[in-house]
Amino acid sequence: MTAHKTLPIIFSALLLCFTSSPIAQVQDFATDDERNTMQVFNFASPSVVYVTNETLVRDRRTLRLQAVPKGAGSGFIWDEQGHVVTNFHVIEGARKVTITLQDRSEWPANLVGSAPEKDLAVLKIEAPKERLNPLVVGSSSDLAVGRKVLAIGNPFGLDTTLTTGVVSALGREIQAANNRTIRNVIQTDAAINPGNSGGPLLDSLGRLIGVNTAIYSPSGTSVGIGFAIPVDTVKKIVPELIDHGRLVRPIIGIESAPDQWSSRYGFEGVAVLRTAPGLPAERAGLQGIYRTRQGGWQLGDVIVEIEQQPIRSYDDLLNALEKHQVGDEITLGIMRDGTIRYTSITLAAPQ
Repeated sequence: MTAHKTLPIIFSALLLCFTSSPIAQVQDFATDDERNTMQVFNFASPSVVYVTNETLVRDRRTLRLQAVPKGAGSGFIWDEQGHVVTNFHVIEGARKVTITLQDRSEWPANLVGSAPEKDLAVLKIEAPKERLNPLVVGSSSDLAVGRKVLAIGNPFGLDTTLTTGVVSALGREIQAANNRTIRNVIQTDAAINPGNSGGPLLDSLGRLIGVNTAIYSPSGTSVGIGFAIPVDTVKKIVPELIDHGRLVRPIIGIESAPDQWSSRYGFEGVAVLRTAPGLPAERAGLQGIYRTRQGGWQLGDVIVEIEQQPIRSYDDLLNALEKHQVGDEITLGIMRDGTIRYTSITLAAPQ
């Protein structure tokens, strides 16, 4: 038999073998990257949940209150105690929240705690441990642009959907629902659509590296610019939400002036309106606004630095304080009468 007649027969035999093989054998033809993607999905998808919420609305005709679906999103199992992490905006205003596990079982969820300023919330379900598959928590401190990432969620109600991409940028800033700035956010081109919010962003080892939270899109659908809260932030906040129900931020004990004052009176920083009795700011001698002999009001101290970090707004002040714990000693840069002076204070617990 000639060579040109033999080749089609061999190719046909190979094709028949390929098309009749079970999936496990077909996967042998996958590339290393494809095989890794499938492994990560199979490993992590049981940890991803579907989050639905209901709210009460008043019927315009009967004036009766009735429960209606408000929205849906994603989340993931945090631990074997049944804690579920999602975005705050996924459950905001909800009267009832239901968690659907990958096995299709539905569980009513209670809100354990929330941090609107970080767009994070923790829920809890009373499911048996054998149904709970916590994600492996990784680190976001060693991420680099170009690293492979995978997102699993429920976009548009389509459950357990996988998208892949890379880390497009690091250190981004986005706004939370309460207009606070969320910093050091991960940007990715892995497709993130409505319904992905609260789902995990994973690395190629299947470890949690971020919580998908927002997209940049004029149309409201993915254009390749998505954002995720870094897991190092999540690891700090979630235990506080479980223990305290809220983000515990140390205080210096001041009431601050509105940010609009800075543009109105031509300064940068946070103006001190008054100090709270017995708290660090008063003990350090910080001065609020005061009345002059002529009966007018005079600007007192303006906080312009914390630990050499410039402070230009109240949001900057809160973000700086969130890096520290109660009992930490920090250095404040204070502008008074046009001169910057420095003072050390010990951070106190919130009252």
